[in-house]
Amino acid sequence: MSQAPASITVVGTGSWGTTLAIALARHGRPTTLLARSDAEAETLRAANEHSRYAPGVSFPAQLRIVGQPQAALEGCRVVLLAVPSQTMRANAELLKPHLALNTILLSCAKGFERGSLKRMSEVLAEVLPEHTPHIGALSGPNIAREVLEGKPATTVVATAGHDSAEVAQRLLTTTSLRVYSGDDVVGIELAGALKNIIALGAGLADGLDAGDNAKAAFMTRGLAEIARLGIVLGAHPLTFAGLAGLGDLVATCASPHSRNRRMGEALARGLTVEEALAQLGQVAEGVTTVQTARELAEQHDVELPIADQLYQVLFNGKAPQQAIAELMQREVKHELEGMRGLLGLG
Repeated sequence: MSQAPASITVVGTGSWGTTLAIALARHGRPTTLLARSDAEAETLRAANEHSRYAPGVSFPAQLRIVGQPQAALEGCRVVLLAVPSQTMRANAELLKPHLALNTILLSCAKGFERGSLKRMSEVLAEVLPEHTPHIGALSGPNIAREVLEGKPATTVVATAGHDSAEVAQRLLTTTSLRVYSGDDVVGIELAGALKNIIALGAGLADGLDAGDNAKAAFMTRGLAEIARLGIVLGAHPLTFAGLAGLGDLVATCASPHSRNRRMGEALARGLTVEEALAQLGQVAEGVTTVQTARELAEQHDVELPIADQLYQVLFNGKAPQQAIAELMQREVKHELEGMRGLLGLG
């Protein structure tokens, strides 16, 4: 008797969670989407689509939608937690009684927990210590709309135990989603979270019509900031040149579908943070990540000039034009200053 194929559970019915569930089920993966409640699950099943995040896209036959964790996790091999970073802990607590010990848990959120400043895998390991070897992250240049449309995309899965990353890689790879495996959970999570700050800056540059040179500078010097903080926190330097680093940064800074880039554009038009978020209608993780990055940088004595200026724009009312002017007027220095020792360059 042949063994039933391993199943995947996606937690979260937001844009990315819905997209992942549809994309995987569409390629024949037995997939369950866990909604917030039985009522939400019933609404989605009745409509046979997610009218807010994927209007006009019918749910594949392989997709099961439920409202209870126990039903969602039965026979599950991989759990994808596509929930906002501030609700990750609560969701982990909800899943805890129903998880098998060998279940692989991957955070798909790109942010930090407020207050604790913990990465999402740290939050999961704190709630679920017995699952630590199977806890990790999925991150990369993954614009949800393009994945939903079946366009080619790549991503990276990293777990504390490499075997778990390879299992997840095999289960999640499809003809339109190529999954790479890795073991630098720290680097992949930091790259995914911190690039949202730089995307805000790129959006500001676009909104102010500062030009492609300015945007390229935001991206390049922004990547240097990400790597500078990330390496101090224990990430591998090469991770920032990979899909979760450079790849995700390029997609998030360039795509018209990027929430953080659009947030930056809205701020450049003169909207307040509250007005821009209301107009966006979704979470822009970069807003809270700016605060976390500055706290982490202060703790570890790391210089983050772009993040510092964006913080002033977001929370202290500084004009975006003034922030750019001050970045341009900083003391000139060697391009690799602040990175030589970290990269072993002497």
